[in-house]
Amino acid sequence: MSASRVADELKRRHPLQRLNAPGKGTSGATHVVGLISFYHSFKFLVDNPNIINDSFGWHLQYLTILGLSISTTCFSIGLLADMTASQQLFTLKNYLALVAAPIEIIISMLYWGLRAIDQELVIPPDLPTPPIMADLGFHLFPTLLLSLDALFLSPPWPTSPMNPRASALSLMTSTFIAFLYWFWIELCYSHNEFYPYPIFALLNTTQRIGLFALSGVAMWAAGAGLRWCYRVVNGIERDNVTVRGEDGKAK
Repeated sequence: MSASRVADELKRRHPLQRLNAPGKGTSGATHVVGLISFYHSFKFLVDNPNIINDSFGWHLQYLTILGLSISTTCFSIGLLADMTASQQLFTLKNYLALVAAPIEIIISMLYWGLRAIDQELVIPPDLPTPPIMADLGFHLFPTLLLSLDALFLSPPWPTSPMNPRASALSLMTSTFIAFLYWFWIELCYSHNEFYPYPIFALLNTTQRIGLFALSGVAMWAAGAGLRWCYRVVNGIERDNVTVRGEDGKAK
């Protein structure tokens, strides 16, 4: 790579961003791999129909599938940004990732944590357990892919400088999303007379409110944890001086 091309690349991306993005190299490949994985997950739902396919809300009753839908949208926009070198699309992808990545992290934590306690808390006893690769495609691969994108292919924040109220806004957004999902599953329940996750049927209304409030805070904490990891991996920026996490050198 020529010196001028390197200079142009560094000028285009945030100084803390590890890898070139948007771009047709690593960034484009990551988004293609992610979209292929997401496609196979959706295909599994169509190829293996069950009672959920014919119920109100389809599989979108599941937080897992809602998260997968947001992740698919995020990576689709990311791939378009890679192909067109559009900074506007890249910024939009990064804003969507602020929602998608924490949701996927929470999905993985809740699913595998509850399943370790009792599988029937998250998988109804009358539905088959998905094969391991399909299970990973739903409940692990999106988390890994979104986290890789956030840590290596994104700036520390979609816009610079960061909004000073970003943390509070993130908490409000996370809580809003959690309760929006609660309203959605209650709407589905009013039509289907069952909840997508068996654990919801074990809780009364007050307990469900507590669960979703806690989930909103956990989603916010997941986002904060991801940003902490970003600082550890990529460094921090203070007064327009970039400090790399590994060597501590100001640039």
